[in-house]
Amino acid sequence: MKEIIFIVEEDLESGFIARALGESIFTEAETIEDLHLRVKEAVHCHFDQDKTPSIIRLHYVREEVLPA
Repeated sequence: MKEIIFIVEEDLESGFIARALGESIFTEAETIEDLHLRVKEAVHCHFDQDKTPSIIRLHYVREEVLPA
């Protein structure tokens, strides 16, 4: 696997939540810096060393509500 993609969403209570697409990997953190560390750690724990993706892509999703 060359890369893995995470969907990152802001959470009012816990900061940020990241979910991998196509894999059962989930993590959360209070800051972006901490999220980067936790995502890397989660990926390395999930895959065997020879199967670890070389790229981790974070796709940030932000919900905005506007009055009509």
